[in-house]
Amino acid sequence: MVRQILPWHRRLWDWIKSNFRWFIPGLGVKRWIILTLLGTTLSGVGLAIFILDIYRTTPETWWLPLLSAASLRFLARPIRVIIFGGIGLGLILGGILGLNRALIKPFIKPGRTVVETISNHRKRERGARIVAIGGGHGLSTLLRGLKQYSYNLSAVITVADDGGSSGRIRREMGILPPGDFRNCLAALSNDEALLSQLFQYRFPDGESNLEGHSFGNLFISALTEITGSFEDAVVESGKVLGIQGQVLPSTLHNVKLVADMKLPDLNREVRVEGESHIPAMPGKVQRVWLEPNSPPGFPQSIRAILNADLIILGPGSLYTSILPNLLVPDITEAVRSSRAFKVFVCNLATQPGETDGYDCEDHITAIEAHAGRGIFDIVVANNEWTLPLPGNLKWVEIKNGVEDRYPLYQTNLVDKDFPWRHNSVKLAQTLLDLLQERTGPLAE
Repeated sequence: MVRQILPWHRRLWDWIKSNFRWFIPGLGVKRWIILTLLGTTLSGVGLAIFILDIYRTTPETWWLPLLSAASLRFLARPIRVIIFGGIGLGLILGGILGLNRALIKPFIKPGRTVVETISNHRKRERGARIVAIGGGHGLSTLLRGLKQYSYNLSAVITVADDGGSSGRIRREMGILPPGDFRNCLAALSNDEALLSQLFQYRFPDGESNLEGHSFGNLFISALTEITGSFEDAVVESGKVLGIQGQVLPSTLHNVKLVADMKLPDLNREVRVEGESHIPAMPGKVQRVWLEPNSPPGFPQSIRAILNADLIILGPGSLYTSILPNLLVPDITEAVRSSRAFKVFVCNLATQPGETDGYDCEDHITAIEAHAGRGIFDIVVANNEWTLPLPGNLKWVEIKNGVEDRYPLYQTNLVDKDFPWRHNSVKLAQTLLDLLQERTGPLAE
């Protein structure tokens, strides 16, 4: 393969664009370069005064002609200033760039330059303040996309989970269920390779007491014992995974999710206790509530909601992930009082045992029945329904009536590999575009 040789002026221009990107606004680098140049200039002035004093006061010796030649005295003074100043500036900048590359190289991903890495980091530092409310796989999918745009992320998570490994830990140790927290911590990790895989590792079935437990759940549980509080354990776990953002409970109270369900072919209702039992019970959910009722919200979650630029409800299990957060009155009131742009992301597909036969309007009706009207500003929904779905899953379609109640934005949000789930990149890009359209750029 013959390598294309660019003209010299093209190569020069590419070199200038590559190296002078350090001076674009927002990197936070120029101030340190200017400070370095100022210090070097003052040091050079001091050295020049010292050498000039020696030159003027020292008797005529054999090395003075050599010094005169080295200082280019045979050239005009402005030319000498340009030559020595240019060489000095080039050496300083080259040294700074080389030092930066050497120091930052261990943290640069393959295929990225130093400038790109720093630029992306600064943009995310100044990114929108985003709060995502929910739980389960839907919330972790959303966070995985949002972390590419902002470090100012807060995930507010339900604590009503009582199934699987989380449920066992909750019953045996008396702490909040760590499962959803573990998923969100892994999703927010800067490196979802080995550490995140370890955090998500689940011990296989067998005769061991560890069967069914995930390593992350046990890790958070152990840190709870060490730190003395569940919220501190989540913070320390985030430090281990190197997350940018925070994962917060909606409440610290040990709450239980309860539902009234209408049984099929029977004109009566039954009461189902426990988040894990609700989808397993055949029938239609009529309403859900928490016991004890009206638990106080976690103050840090309330603060994050009130300070947010963007609040996102969903995606996720309607009755067991999204609504349990809104059943905490302080959380609902904070969402209602916040000046943020509030978006409801409707699920792509129905969930067996929870939303069988639901369309988008049914999801909205259920939220309004439990949290009141006007809890969000716009509905984001999928409009790609051609891919086949496994089992008895059905697409959540958009029927007439939704746009009469809320502004509706429809687009293709499907993950082609798992069509019942959102594509994290598409979803995050859509939400940030809507926010920018509503508010304009929040950071430049």
